[in-house]
Amino acid sequence: MTRREIREQIFQMVFRAEFHSEEEISQQLDLFMNNLETASEKDRTYIEHKVTDIFAHLPEIDEIIDSSAQNWKTSRMAKVELTLIRLAVYEIRFEEDVPTGVAINEAVELAKAYGEENSASFVNGVLARIA
Repeated sequence: MTRREIREQIFQMVFRAEFHSEEEISQQLDLFMNNLETASEKDRTYIEHKVTDIFAHLPEIDEIIDSSAQNWKTSRMAKVELTLIRLAVYEIRFEEDVPTGVAINEAVELAKAYGEENSASFVNGVLARIA
């Protein structure tokens, strides 16, 4: 899998978690990983590690977003945009090998694919303030 495909899989799992309780996350991750038939074992391990690490840093990530997004709180954001912003913030703050520009660009591209008409500009604007 390419880095972009891996990032998209991570986004899908983190997004999926929005619709389940905290107690169900582990089970949902197991189900998600079982459905990744085309991923190599290395990619599966990487995806699982990143998703788990994002959840571990979620309170800190949300605090960064809440303090940076003008007139928006995470509780008011659409789930797709929120998930993409969370993923990018994680990459910016906790991934040394992902350049800030790449994290933002990838989030914007995923917003174009999964979000609404204005999602890409919203995601870009919030991430620009955070970066």
